[in-house]
Order: sequence, then structure tokens, then C-alpha cells
Amino acid sequence: MRVRLPSSGTWATVREHLVARLTGAGPGMVEGMFDAGLVVGADGRPVAPDAPYEPGMFVWFHREPPAEVPVPFPVEVVYRDAHIVVADKPHFLATTPRGSHIAQTALARLRHDLGIPTLTAAHRLDRLTAGLVLFTVRPGERGAYQTLFRDRLVRKEYEAIAPYDPSLVLPRTVRSRIVKERGVHAAREAEGEPNAETYVELAEVQGGMGRYRLVPATGQTHQLRVHLNALGVPVLGDPLYPEVTAPAPPGDFRRPLQLLARRLEFTDPVTGLEHTFVTARVLGAWSSHDSWAGRG
Repeated sequence: MRVRLPSSGTWATVREHLVARLTGAGPGMVEGMFDAGLVVGADGRPVAPDAPYEPGMFVWFHREPPAEVPVPFPVEVVYRDAHIVVADKPHFLATTPRGSHIAQTALARLRHDLGIPTLTAAHRLDRLTAGLVLFTVRPGERGAYQTLFRDRLVRKEYEAIAPYDPSLVLPRTVRSRIVKERGVHAAREAEGEPNAETYVELAEVQGGMGRYRLVPATGQTHQLRVHLNALGVPVLGDPLYPEVTAPAPPGDFRRPLQLLARRLEFTDPVTGLEHTFVTARVLGAWSSHDSWAGRG
């Protein structure tokens, strides 16, 4: 967990602030984290319990996480240098800690496995989506990489397996307004100025299944899933579109969402290098579509 110390406050030390901030922590938990060297600064070194409070300072630490069902698939490192890490995330693994997913996240795993406590995600993939994610190594450079995504300077290409509809005219560019309401699992299309744009192309047909190439120009929540559903070809294994279904029991990894972040291309804002990364993952339903077609 990363914490930025507020610009104003009456705390004398970092420890005092964390004690006041983590009101739900058990007695002595914060002190125990300092004693164990689990609170670190931007340089990755443990912060002393008596370290003075510095407004704007960032510290990182791991609290004792709640019990989580392990996701039994590895996070593959595709590329690593002094500035970035590009990882190939499996289905079912969240990108960053959120809600009940803390230790079982790509970020937590990579920080531990690579020994980089300052590692941070430059963007996110849905927990159910597999594929390429860009992480930054140095806190001071994170903004430069996030700006690439904000300014649409990263070319992202996805692949999806969905039903084949011979009457659907492709390729086409889908534009709509997508709204995601707080506390509601599924996003929806609404009237108004479009805020989401996706290029959709049919790459291959196999029986009643299609393999679709998706190139989003924007990054709205569930955008690709909403747009394919609107076209009448919802992504295979999607628990939200066209209808919200009961979530799979914890530990049931048999039916992954057939959506994959396949390719990332961008000019590195720090080194100037031209990067192109392609996932090695293959969507399982494409080779076993008969068995998938019979599942609910």
C-alpha cells in the first residue's frame, strides 16, 4: 500500500501519522510493521519509527492481508529495465490491490518477486482480463508514463472470443457513451456525447465462434465488453454482459473471460525507445470452443 503524507498536519513522525490514519489496525500493528522493516520510503529502505514527518512524502507498507484464495497462474515478466516492467497478467488476478484482492494481485507479486517496493501500475486491466500491463519502477517517472495513456499515445490491441454472427457487418468503429455507476457491477450505454470508441474487426471464424481484434481509442470501464455486447456478440465467459450472473465460487478458475490485452506499442517518454510488446498467451476457448459452447 502506498501512502502520501498530507501537506499539513500536526504529527511529529511518520509513525504517529500512520497510527492516526490506520484506525482499523489492531493494537501495536503499526509499531510492529516499523519493527519488521515493512514501512519503506521511495528508495526502498525501511523508514525508522522516529523518522520526522515530511509533508508530501510517500511511504509503502504491507498490512497483514485477509485470507485470499491463491490464483494458481504466474505473472510473466515480458520486459524489464531501469524504468519500466511489462508483465503478462493471467485471468482472475487483479492488477493492483483493491477491495478483497490485496496479496493476490499482479503488483504485490511483482514487488515481492522482483524486489522493487516502488513498483507502480501505469494503468490497469480488469481482474478477469488477461494480458499486458505496464508498471513503472521510479516514482518520479510514473506521471510521464501515465500521461501516455491519458493522451492516447499508447496503441493497445485486444483479442476476444465471442459468438459469430454472419449478419454483423465488420470491420467497424463503435462509438457510444458508457456510464459506470458506483456500486453497480455492470456499465451501460447512455444517451449523450460519445466517450468511448472501439475499432472491431473479425479476425477468424471457427464453427459458431469468432476471434475478434479490438483496438480501443479510449479507456472507459468495461468498454470492450460493453461494445461487443451491444453488437450482439458478448465476450465468452462474461459474468456481466448481457446479464449479471452469480459469481463463480472462490477457487473456481474453469471459465476465464475470453478477453486478452494482446499488444502494447508506445514511445518511451524517458528513454525515447520505441517499444512493441506482444503477449504469449492464447485464449483457451479458441481451441476448445465446442466444450465452451455448452457451458452456462
